[in-house]
Amino acid sequence: MKYSFILLSLFAFSGITRAQDVVCNVEVNAQRITNTERTLFQDMKESISEFVNNRKWTTDKFKPMERIEFSLLINLSEAQGENFSGSIQIQARRPVYMSGYNSTLINHKDDEVAFSFSKFDVLQYSDQAATQNELTAIIAYYTYLVIGMDYDSFSNKGGAAYLNKALNILNQFSSTNSPGWKAFENQTNRHWIITNYLDSRFEPLRECMYLYHRKGLDVMHNDAKKGRQAILEALKPLEKVYRNMPNNINMRMFFNAKSTEIVNIFSEGQGEEKSEVVKLLQSISPGNNQKWNKIQ
Repeated sequence: MKYSFILLSLFAFSGITRAQDVVCNVEVNAQRITNTERTLFQDMKESISEFVNNRKWTTDKFKPMERIEFSLLINLSEAQGENFSGSIQIQARRPVYMSGYNSTLINHKDDEVAFSFSKFDVLQYSDQAATQNELTAIIAYYTYLVIGMDYDSFSNKGGAAYLNKALNILNQFSSTNSPGWKAFENQTNRHWIITNYLDSRFEPLRECMYLYHRKGLDVMHNDAKKGRQAILEALKPLEKVYRNMPNNINMRMFFNAKSTEIVNIFSEGQGEEKSEVVKLLQSISPGNNQKWNKIQ
């Protein structure tokens, strides 16, 4: 866990010079592809896994148990030679202090994935140089998004540097023909995810990530009632975000990750507390009303 990092702003781990900072499980599902040699997809999986897990993404040092855990599932639906398209499912989790429980940070599916890949491709990426490789860009973008949101959950808006790295990738690809990067395509793609997170109107959502986890979940081992109240208070400012931009992708991502957890947390609460949180949730995430009704 990164609690010593958050509280002391340093890692003092002897003997570690270049520890990995993420652990990513990569899967490639190509069952719908029939015109491509199957070994290529194993190569693809291994190349992506090596790229994510062997690269140093942050400037901090991590103990093995502190590494950020997430998974990438790439579902390929079409292939034309070395060009592939499909979707990618990103799931990230964060440990809760003094428990064996991992809280979901991201559970998101991106249906606008297109890239080229050939046998023996080695994926490379540099923050200082532009990249023309769509696969590298997509994987690096989501890795930085995961890291940024993880850091946000440990310190107030602490992931800004890594969210800005994702924004840098977006800026490189927004003028290309690759799908998922341009603002005008739709309101739920990679463009809007990262630009919204870095928009001042979404600061309450990023602050919620910190308060929900550090002041809420992380204290529940010691005082469940205090933790629930902190989570309720963390959710309240989201009313402003919803009013400014109803049905935005970032709020949808938040509740895709948190709705079941929120139901489980507040189902243990008391009558007045339950009524207050249900009323709030129905106003800021009406698409989940069936779930919210389970709290009562």
